[in-house]
Amino acid sequence: MRVPFPELTERLTRALHNLGFEHENAALCARLFAETTRDGVYSHGIRRFPRFAAMVRSGLIQPNAVPLRTASCGALERWDGRSGPGNTNAWRSMERAIELARTSGIGCVALANTNHWMRGGTCGWQAADAGFIGICWTNTMPNLPPWGGTTPTIGNNPLVLAVPRPTGPIVLDIAMSQFSYGALESYRDRGESLPVPGGFDRAGELTRDPGAIEATQRPLPIGFWKGSGLAFILDLIGAALSGGRATCEIPSDPLRETGLTQVFIAIGGAGTFGRSPDDIANAAIQFLQSSQPAGKGTRIRYPGEQTLRIRAENMEHGIPVDRSIWEGIDAAR
Repeated sequence: MRVPFPELTERLTRALHNLGFEHENAALCARLFAETTRDGVYSHGIRRFPRFAAMVRSGLIQPNAVPLRTASCGALERWDGRSGPGNTNAWRSMERAIELARTSGIGCVALANTNHWMRGGTCGWQAADAGFIGICWTNTMPNLPPWGGTTPTIGNNPLVLAVPRPTGPIVLDIAMSQFSYGALESYRDRGESLPVPGGFDRAGELTRDPGAIEATQRPLPIGFWKGSGLAFILDLIGAALSGGRATCEIPSDPLRETGLTQVFIAIGGAGTFGRSPDDIANAAIQFLQSSQPAGKGTRIRYPGEQTLRIRAENMEHGIPVDRSIWEGIDAAR
């Protein structure tokens, strides 16, 4: 079924009120969930809402908590998320980083004691739409084996980089595995194989079967040892800047994954150093897409291009929503 964006937002807002959210937090949280779904990131939109509601009911997410600044040093600030909703904490942290960058040219907010930010790319779009380069990342519970290992001891720590562009920002939103667990779940639910090998099966062989990878909890790090190392060092930098938890201190349970650490950076602004990012980006995109496609009917896309297409389609035709999830939203209380 397809649902108009305003109707989806209204229904989510009502459900959040039922969970104890006050008006401002409910409206922001609902909008962020709805926008994630609108943009085609279904695995981190309302599909994740039942798990989110369960964590609110259990007390791990404090619905009306907002971040509190605990230290500052120039354009670098440390904030405590106070166990608030991950998506609203993240949005407010990037908003603060943008405020700092307006004055100093760069702003960095290191956030401790927060929850899953849902779609991290939201904060990349937020920065780019405001005319700033955005960089942000989060750690997670241990859910990714390091290269050479078979059990999870690092986090699948998403990294977001965004560049402003008036005709459509360029936004890269990647996990440290070839496919995130949310993506694996989506492929499995659709009964589809992965387009490339995404992890290991029980025999220790690379596979395109998403269910087999979920069963072993052995997704493949991007770039093999490079992705493994990147996940590890992002975790260390985030914990050092925020004073928060590292992955080794976070419970290995999706329903108890709390106390996360995140970093939000905003840089410059359109034309800060005299040359428009749009001019650079347009030339780079044109050159990127001049590459000869590897297969017939394939098209080379820049990061974020597909999101813009899906967003326009869903705003025109309504947002695809699983009927069982739609009917269960109001039951979240």
